[in-house]
Amino acid sequence: MSRMLRASAIMAAGTMVSRITGFVRTMVLATAIGTAAMGDAYNAAYAIPYSILDLLLLGVLSSVVVPMIVRAQQHDPDGGRAYEQRLLTLATAVLIVVAGMAVLAAPTLIDLYTDWDRGTRQFEVAVRLAQFILPQLAFFGVGAVAGAILNTRDRFGAPMWAPVANNLVVIGVLVAYHLIVTDGDDVNTITNGELALLGLGTTAGIIVQATVLVLALRRVGFRFIARFDLRNARLGEMAKAGVWTIGYAVVTQLGFMLTTNLSSSAGNEVLGHGITPYTLAFQLFQLPYGVIGVSVITAMLPRMSRAVADGRFGDVRSEFRSSVLLISAVMVPVSLLLMVLGPAITVPIYAHGATSVADAVYIGNVLQVYGLALVPFAFFQLLLRVFYSFGDTRTPVFVGGAATALNALLMVLFFNLLPARYAVMGLAFAYAVAYTLGAAGAWMLASRRVNGLGGWQIGVALTRMYLAALPTAVLALVAVWAVQEAFGGLAFLNSLIILSAGGGLGMLLYLWVGHRARIPEVNSVVGMVAGRVRR
Repeated sequence: MSRMLRASAIMAAGTMVSRITGFVRTMVLATAIGTAAMGDAYNAAYAIPYSILDLLLLGVLSSVVVPMIVRAQQHDPDGGRAYEQRLLTLATAVLIVVAGMAVLAAPTLIDLYTDWDRGTRQFEVAVRLAQFILPQLAFFGVGAVAGAILNTRDRFGAPMWAPVANNLVVIGVLVAYHLIVTDGDDVNTITNGELALLGLGTTAGIIVQATVLVLALRRVGFRFIARFDLRNARLGEMAKAGVWTIGYAVVTQLGFMLTTNLSSSAGNEVLGHGITPYTLAFQLFQLPYGVIGVSVITAMLPRMSRAVADGRFGDVRSEFRSSVLLISAVMVPVSLLLMVLGPAITVPIYAHGATSVADAVYIGNVLQVYGLALVPFAFFQLLLRVFYSFGDTRTPVFVGGAATALNALLMVLFFNLLPARYAVMGLAFAYAVAYTLGAAGAWMLASRRVNGLGGWQIGVALTRMYLAALPTAVLALVAVWAVQEAFGGLAFLNSLIILSAGGGLGMLLYLWVGHRARIPEVNSVVGMVAGRVRR
């Protein structure tokens, strides 16, 4: 537990700074382009390269490439160095080609991901932005492979801190855009030069991020040599394992494509209630998982893969149980706070410039619904890593496919039942239900694989965490009620008061109650924080 906590703390610190600078980035973005037509055009274009990367690389990295690098380091005479160089060469070459093809196919991609008619100004703006943003595919892919190699060497700092450099570059670009462009939120008056500043500036951030990771590789002694002897790249083994992961990515991206189409359709009906509020709420929802969950999973997967390779299944169960409880110790109170404080969180962040308070409140309403999904989503992601540590990439496809199919069915149902102004909230609720049931199914399958996951002990620990978090939820509710009664609606200052009382004091209350209740994972967090304060 202590080793995982230390590794996770290093990554969590970097991820926290990354997320904070990411907040500043989205604040400036919302200020500059708003949540209506221009905001939706940018967010649609921005989402496409990440969708393509998810299909081609990111899922394969965690489920296939990391275990294969670990095996190469353990069994190859050179410690896997040549194998890593082949992977980096292959990823670079393939993604350069993919980036070029994606730029040419930008109109088709925007058509697939939105419900906008071709020929409209919003569609044209989204296409032009996509053409400027899609080249980042190549640089993002190189950085992702470099980060995976660093993780297998237990060097977790650079992959978590490199996005900070990306965010700082893009923040600078967005500030320049806001100062230079008079009507930056108007798709009808925006020029190609102004779109180039916005799109190419976004790509520049990814280039800087990739550069940081490549330099970090050099610092650990890795020297890149282009190797095209792909016969020794074990592509057959990778393809055999990766085909299922790519299948899973295809299924999830089809679900995401449906989400963007439905949300863009809702935005056509009610301005400010489309892709942008969905995207901004989802980013905030992902923050706790990104800071804690990703950090724990990144440290956990190589160790679980080594334990499986050595036949130490007891260590796999212990690693999983420690990871689940460590993540839950933070996720449980945060999920309740999101459900209570959603609008109070989003108003200070987004209600500036082109984004009104009402628009920011709606983003917060979507975030409140997403709070229901936080713990189930984290569990689902952890459970997938159990299968990946065994080299099993097929089972996650079926589990993820079932969850995505259910999510799609519920999204269509809620979209048709709810008025357009509540449609995006319905999409978030469908997500929460789908991942709750998906986590339950994944648990049953993973438990069979390792002869039990300690469900009873985890269930008891979770119950204690929720009981410890209830006073925090009550305090947050009282803070919302009292401030609104005393000062009126959710203005900037009112929201900060609510966050300080309900969020800040609420988390301190949870830590105190959890510490008094002797919940081990809460005590570990309290001890780590107290130690850092003393130092």
